Amino acid sequence: MEVILLKKVENLGTLGNVVKVKAGYGRNYLIPTGRAKMATKANIAEFEKRRAELEKEAQAILAAAEARRDQLKDLVLTVKARTGGEGKLFGSISSIEIAEAIKATGLEIERREIRMPNGPIRVLGEHEVALHLHTDVDTMIKVVVEAEEG
Repeated sequence: MEVILLKKVENLGTLGNVVKVKAGYGRNYLIPTGRAKMATKANIAEFEKRRAELEKEAQAILAAAEARRDQLKDLVLTVKARTGGEGKLFGSISSIEIAEAIKATGLEIERREIRMPNGPIRVLGEHEVALHLHTDVDTMIKVVVEAEEG
């Protein structure tokens, strides 16, 4: 199945590329989410008419993500958690707790933008957490896990 991309899609292509994808991926994900259209002659012609508008919209989204990155890049979050012996946590600190802590500072983030490839945090101390704000915009924040008093 060939589709024309209306947005940049990670590991696939950029705006305006005509790419060949599996039918299920195109039909069930790319087209319903507005990331692509079927690559027919009519759709390609319509895309060419709207290309400048779509590129301007993509630039605005990228600029907004870069502005969010600049707000978040020096952020140091302190999260309190109950601990057992030897600095291990009862439970863990996951992307849910990190997203809530960021929102408490007044900044906006979605849980799906938080990348924790090593899984949730299970020990006290400082940890680096990656944020994936856009296909081209990533940043790191520092999360300090401290023992809860009492």
